[in-house]
Amino acid sequence: MKYFFNETEIRSVWDHVVSAFWQRYPNPFSNHVLTEDVIFREVTADHRLLTRRLLTKTNRLPRWAERFFPSNLSRSVYIVEDSIVDPAQRNLTIFTWNLNHTTLMTVEERCVFRESQQQPGCTQLKREAWIFSRVYGFSRPIQEFGLARFKKNQVKAMKGLEYALANLHGEAPHWLRRDAVKDASGKAKEAAQAATETAKNLATAANPKKARQFV
Repeated sequence: MKYFFNETEIRSVWDHVVSAFWQRYPNPFSNHVLTEDVIFREVTADHRLLTRRLLTKTNRLPRWAERFFPSNLSRSVYIVEDSIVDPAQRNLTIFTWNLNHTTLMTVEERCVFRESQQQPGCTQLKREAWIFSRVYGFSRPIQEFGLARFKKNQVKAMKGLEYALANLHGEAPHWLRRDAVKDASGKAKEAAQAATETAKNLATAANPKKARQFV
């Protein structure tokens, strides 16, 4: 089994993070998410919101694994997502696990969004994941692959959540603004260099060097 753990502070209040959670699809970083459907939803007597959703995501095998597993193996994976919103305790808990391909690999994830006690106006996210494989002789590389893919996808998930948060506020995410500034700065630098080269060429053409004379 491989285990993943991460904690981070989201610079947004808990209410906004919960709203963005339900609106995070689609986003530019969720191309691997094909569908999302609500299977069950209920408000309990203690005012907690319980939701079960079914997500469909792409499931491309690593190249080395394609030689050992059937070619008709589904390229999509079905994910169950159970969530509990507790407004009294100010936390959102999400459990996810895959329904198919369990003989190859099982990935279980738990995320908890809580109102931060250390940083007022922020939300603390605690993310855990467990990756299992029972394929004899291949469990270790499969689990390593699963962990690497999970790390890559959770980075996309965070950017997708930030994108949804920015949409709530009607502004671009901070990393998008930073990238735009860097891109504009790079283009300005390139234009300045091109202008300098052009100026040098014009100066050379206007003041050609006199040929040296040898007597």
